[in-house]
Amino acid sequence: MERRRHSREFKLEAVRLVRERGVSIAQAARDLDLHVNVLRKWVREFEADAGAAFPGHGNLKPEQQEIERLRRELAKMKAERDILKKAAGLLREGLDMRFAFVAKHRGIWPISWICEALGVSRSGFHAWLKRGPSARSKSDEKLGAKVRASFVASDRTYGSRRVWHDLLAEGLSCGLHRVERLMRLEGLRARPRRRSLPKDDGTRSMIADNVLDRQFSADRPNQKWVADFTYIWTAQGWLYVAAVIDLFSRRVVGWSMRDTMTSQLVTDALIMAIWRRGKPHALLHHSDQGSQYTSEQFQRLMTDNGVSCSMSRSGNVWDNAAMESFFSSLKTERIARKVYRTRDQAKADVFDYIERFYNPRRRHSTLGYLSPIDFEKLSEVA
Repeated sequence: MERRRHSREFKLEAVRLVRERGVSIAQAARDLDLHVNVLRKWVREFEADAGAAFPGHGNLKPEQQEIERLRRELAKMKAERDILKKAAGLLREGLDMRFAFVAKHRGIWPISWICEALGVSRSGFHAWLKRGPSARSKSDEKLGAKVRASFVASDRTYGSRRVWHDLLAEGLSCGLHRVERLMRLEGLRARPRRRSLPKDDGTRSMIADNVLDRQFSADRPNQKWVADFTYIWTAQGWLYVAAVIDLFSRRVVGWSMRDTMTSQLVTDALIMAIWRRGKPHALLHHSDQGSQYTSEQFQRLMTDNGVSCSMSRSGNVWDNAAMESFFSSLKTERIARKVYRTRDQAKADVFDYIERFYNPRRRHSTLGYLSPIDFEKLSEVA
């Protein structure tokens, strides 16, 4: 049996499932069809050095080590930028407020990074954790609950001024700036006006014929794959989610998530699919005519792996209806009316939907109400 391989992105999300979402290693291993010792090893490797975990296969070359070092430095710089943006105004607050911010966001960024960005010490933060909350903190906690209740009651549409008037109507005495600060700390942002989707301004280097021709059924696994990507809005901006589906079982065999709409996004999704399913034989890959799929990088990957290319006609979403159906299910069943504070929160939710619900458990009408994984297992027995 060929050894299964998993992308770094898959490993990171699997580790986050255990470390950040409270799922036991045994349960996560069962959900993701992994050996428990493999997942335990990933967790240990991540805890030893999160930045250098899962670099790839074999030892890194010197130039690769330098690239990895620069990548970690860039990740830290981006994190510091996001921390300071999220903590806007906190640098003028007292230590209690800054330590409270560290405590709330330590699951998103390393404590050392947050402390360094806010100009506080780690030892001071840990000492603060052992102390009881101040009177001001207790008052903020009670008022914060009222602020959140007003915000949620408005269907997440109220800004700070309307929330403030709600509190005044209840007879509470507080200032507008305090409400603004508490909403900022809680990450409460009024739902923005309808926003336009990002445009694909890339150039198309090649366009393939529509070989699939809306024939969304397959006689065997790895005969026809369809692919596309979609957008998910978060408080940090757009998250782009690419997926590859095997039409035989409607199983998501590859996926990738990034904060940029580049050819690397769709390339990573296809690489994951090839790693999971093995090098395909006589496989047809169908997508739209987006610049990511027509790029030289993506086309070279398909050529190197003997994959034939098919593309939808320009502007015709029905040519890739099976893929549109999956993204519709993802948004309707999981994402609709959710407000993600960070891209990492959205990534964790999409990972959970694909790997712990859609593939192993969601009953699919076109499969006789079996899940994709159960359908494949039944087909193997037959």
